Amino acid sequence: MEEKEKAQGKAGRYDDIIDLPHHVSARHPHMTAQQRAAQFSPFDALSGYGEAVRRTQEEACRQVEEGWEIWTADI
Repeated sequence: MEEKEKAQGKAGRYDDIIDLPHHVSARHPHMTAQQRAAQFSPFDALSGYGEAVRRTQEEACRQVEEGWEIWTADI
C-alpha cells in the first residue's frame, strides 16, 4: 500500500525523517557490539537450567559406563 501511495505522489509514513543523519550522542560514547552484549550476560532467564543439564549429562554418562541400554529416537 505504501509503495502505491508513493507512486501516486503521497507522503510515506517516514518520509520526513528517512534522510536525516544518524544521531550520535555527545553524552554517551559509542559502544562496541561486545560491550553491548556484556550488559545482558549476567541475565539468566532459565536459572538452574545449566545445572539441570549438567546433572542429566552426568547421569547419562554413568548409565553408559554401567552398560545401561540407552533409548534413542528413531530418525
